[in-house]
Amino acid sequence: MTPRRDPVPPGHVSVWDFPRPAVAEPVGLHVVIEHHGVIVADTRRAVRTLETSHPPSYYIPRDDIATGVLRQASGGSFCEWKGAATYWDVVLDGVSLSRVGWSYPAPTPNFDCLRDHVAFYAAPFDRCTVDGQTVLPQPGGFYGGWITADLAGPFKGGPGSMGW
Repeated sequence: MTPRRDPVPPGHVSVWDFPRPAVAEPVGLHVVIEHHGVIVADTRRAVRTLETSHPPSYYIPRDDIATGVLRQASGGSFCEWKGAATYWDVVLDGVSLSRVGWSYPAPTPNFDCLRDHVAFYAAPFDRCTVDGQTVLPQPGGFYGGWITADLAGPFKGGPGSMGW
């Protein structure tokens, strides 16, 4: 069952207007991840993915992620659009945030722009921003979208949304 769309105020975008199948697009937005006073990532070269009912996920070039903070984690997953995902831990001052990032080392042809980029869940970090705006994490424990104030939902990931 498809949920009822939230009202879309002027200047906002509904995630229900995002495409399906998903798409990836380069964006010049300033994306920053901070944790315990450390800038984990800082870029204006992110690629975002858009998919119906999901807030965007932001993929950051490996060159714009702090040196030495990524450690490959065990396990993986599969996306019908992007292919096989690898997971990453972030290690800061000996403390590990487990499986907080993911990447597609050999993405499908339509998502080749994600190669050598890593996306991160927002929830584990002290602050994630897009153009200076602090984001909220997508609900649930699986999806990694970042919710900015200009988005209208409802967003997939919360209770009862598995069948959307």
